[in-house]
Amino acid sequence: MPQTDLKNVRPYGDTLNDGKVQLSFTLPLRYGPEAKEAARQLAIKMGFEDVDVVSAHDLGGPFSYFIVYGKCTHSVDVTELHMPKIEVEQMDFFRINDFVRDRLGRKITVTAACTGSDAHTVGIDAIINMKGCAGEYGLERYPWFRAYNLGAQVPNEVLVAKAIETDADAILVSQIVTQKNVHIANLTRLVDLVEAEGIRDDVLLIAGGPRISHELALELGFDAGFGPGTLPSQVAAYIAQELVRKEHRTSERLTQER
Repeated sequence: MPQTDLKNVRPYGDTLNDGKVQLSFTLPLRYGPEAKEAARQLAIKMGFEDVDVVSAHDLGGPFSYFIVYGKCTHSVDVTELHMPKIEVEQMDFFRINDFVRDRLGRKITVTAACTGSDAHTVGIDAIINMKGCAGEYGLERYPWFRAYNLGAQVPNEVLVAKAIETDADAILVSQIVTQKNVHIANLTRLVDLVEAEGIRDDVLLIAGGPRISHELALELGFDAGFGPGTLPSQVAAYIAQELVRKEHRTSERLTQER
């Protein structure tokens, strides 16, 4: 088994560190030799070497699609990377419910929605709905969770109002639509609303979606961010453990103030 040099990581194509990558993109050009050459030259200008246009398709009208192979000459020192991570012990359905019962002694309330113009509920449904995903139950199935899924295209104001009405412990928002970074503006607006309502210290704010990272979520003012492939148990474990940590911190502060 070849050992990866973590100080000099490059793309892996056919052999370790060969730098081979595959790109795909669309150009606003009619399909033909000129369009293929434009794709090749564009890849060279991106910094790739040994560029080949291995597949090209006419998308109709003034659009063409390309798959390009190239060689990346750059590398990354992974030992210098320090990324924020969600600190949580992974638990299964049964351990999470036992944990909430034993450590909180009450049900956890969660409100969730796809907000703004986003009509794609596949992500939030996978986490919240009873059927869940990938063989796991969603939060609606957890006996120690009370989950409300408001669905798609929900105004941020409605989601926040529901959180206040239900005295929610956590607000989950899913953002699948990200064209022109519309999700950034929408998530920022949600944080502003929660702060304006004076409930920011009372709820966990959690974002999810294919372009959501924990780092981005923190930058936008959320407590956590979950990307694609997240399972219901991962979200449930985080909420449960973070609420316990939050109650512990509050208890310690009150003790010190006495």
